Amino acid sequence: MTGMDARTRITINDSATVESVSTEQAAAASSAQPAPAARQAGALVDPFGRAITYLRISVTDRCDFRCHYCMSEHPQFLPKREILSLEEIDEVASAFVAMGVRKIRLTGGEPLVRRNIMWLIRRLGRHLREGMLDELTLTTNGSQLSRHAADLFAAGVRRVNVSLDTLDAEKFRHITRRGELHKVLAGLDAVRDAGLRVKINTVALKGVNEHEIPALIEWAHGQGFDISLIETMPMGETGEDRTDHYLPLSHLRQRLENDLGWQLTRDELNTGGPSRYWRLSHTGGRIGFITPLSAHFCDDCNRVRLTATGQLYMCLGQNDRADLRAVLRGKEMAGQGEAARRQQLQQAIRAAIAHKPRGHDFAISSTEIRGQMPRTMNITGG
Repeated sequence: MTGMDARTRITINDSATVESVSTEQAAAASSAQPAPAARQAGALVDPFGRAITYLRISVTDRCDFRCHYCMSEHPQFLPKREILSLEEIDEVASAFVAMGVRKIRLTGGEPLVRRNIMWLIRRLGRHLREGMLDELTLTTNGSQLSRHAADLFAAGVRRVNVSLDTLDAEKFRHITRRGELHKVLAGLDAVRDAGLRVKINTVALKGVNEHEIPALIEWAHGQGFDISLIETMPMGETGEDRTDHYLPLSHLRQRLENDLGWQLTRDELNTGGPSRYWRLSHTGGRIGFITPLSAHFCDDCNRVRLTATGQLYMCLGQNDRADLRAVLRGKEMAGQGEAARRQQLQQAIRAAIAHKPRGHDFAISSTEIRGQMPRTMNITGG
């Protein structure tokens, strides 16, 4: 193979591998220079000068919902032996924190269905108390928030993202295939009462919820919540054609401004994620737009993702990955002390970050969405 089609395989510490890195990416990486702000001792910096300060961790592939755009109706969940233990997740996360990561988001699946998840959240909360971490947060479907809200606040969590695509109970059950809207709404009340800030995440779906979105925005702002709108992403086979429901957010924004006369002004809020925020004049609330297909946000990407099986993905829309589970469970780690284990883990992480690609390959046409990943969102982490 030659040129753009050629692929290389990079081995890390004989046990972790970064797979499917193109020679084009490798060449670009070798010539790129870190941005001045990223040139600091010990910082994780990718080949394009972007400091990696945000780690998203999927703690489970399991979920109590089966949302159409996320997974199939009858998914095959992973064997428990393949899933990182909570102690292993803490070890990896702590290694990242020691290397300059300032924000951690727990995802799934549904993170709050993981047994003993509050143990992990409390463990990670120590980095907040020590000043090593700026934010510990999570993305959830909201079904379990009522029973965890107070404990989340006590552990140091101050903000949560809650996925909610409709306020119609029947439509909610259709989208999630099994969810109960009243439980999510009760969970939202609970976290607000506990003192946590909330951002609603809404996937904009043509022919499903597009006409409800203005009312959903006004409802969220009336509750004191921010809201982000998200384009559907080509992640795994879900049994449906995503082009049927793809709604470009540029079109939706035009409707809000031109048809409804809404006034949106740029808001400079930066939460470290892909949302670009605008302030809605008549509610005073914020709207975020996450546009992986119509206007990608790769240039300032500061994120990497750890799956529940310990695969470190440098990009949501690429298959380049490092197997950190192999490092954690490898024979080289047997009998090692904490310092030696961390050193080996950090070496593997640095080698992986050195191959973070410039961006994803998601693309959309009138007939297809290109760049589809073989793994579903509940595997990768939402």
